[in-house]
Amino acid sequence: MRVGISITSNHADARNARVGARWMVERARAARRAALDSLFVGDQHASPTPYCQNTPILGRLLAEWGDAPAGCLFLLPLWHPVLVAEQIGTLAAIAQGRFIMQCGLGWGENRFAAMGANIRTRPSAFEEALDIVRRLLAGETVSSAHRFRINKASLALCPHEPVDVWIGASAPPAIDRAARLAEGWIASPSLTYAEARTQADLYRERCAAYGRDPGAIVLRRDIYIGESSTEAQAVLQQALSRGYRGMPADALIAGTVDEVVDKFHRFASAGYDEILVRHLTNDQPKVLSSLERLATVRAALS
Repeated sequence: MRVGISITSNHADARNARVGARWMVERARAARRAALDSLFVGDQHASPTPYCQNTPILGRLLAEWGDAPAGCLFLLPLWHPVLVAEQIGTLAAIAQGRFIMQCGLGWGENRFAAMGANIRTRPSAFEEALDIVRRLLAGETVSSAHRFRINKASLALCPHEPVDVWIGASAPPAIDRAARLAEGWIASPSLTYAEARTQADLYRERCAAYGRDPGAIVLRRDIYIGESSTEAQAVLQQALSRGYRGMPADALIAGTVDEVVDKFHRFASAGYDEILVRHLTNDQPKVLSSLERLATVRAALS
């Protein structure tokens, strides 16, 4: 099983925006020291709290990263597809290793309204945008007169190697879409173990229905690895006392190195190839210590 990181871009409790951005750089550096298998950042628009946007911050983080895969999330209905392709072309040129495009539908009436997008048409907008982005990245000249009006667009800065697409999905139609269209599927961080196992089975079933081999089967998981079980549980309880992202306690992982290895092994037995971690706490010294211990977890799973 591979272990990667999705670095938190939202720093509501940071003293100022520069502190939050510096923390992201320090975490990317620590993730490289831990020999993690991949690095990603998320995507959010019209955020009510300070949020570092994906493409500029990833460009900075790549300076701390090595040649392992890296990428970022694009909520495609909220972007113009030509801009997405141009951003990916630039990031793939900066990256030393393979670039992976994560993508999803997006959510929130207010966010769609702020971006001038229609939330009711997001599934069709997603598929149209993904098709356009892929064709541009492949060097095609693209015109479209559907949701996105494009006339003879092309991309001069194309990636030197194919860009894999991973789709984040939880609802059955969205998991079906990932099986049909993508090279990988990302399961939600809020799933319990039983839900995660059921959804992985559904993804493999839908891949078989389309005559496709399953791609990367990836689980997002919010974690903390403590110096002791007691310390790890204290961090978990503090997060839960604040209603941590509305997630059930069963979806969160906190423990010692050995305890976390055991829990990750359980997801491997359910068919997951990779776990992308995010931390339960935004306390920077604790996050960096947890990342240092994550190196041992990753080595135990190799």
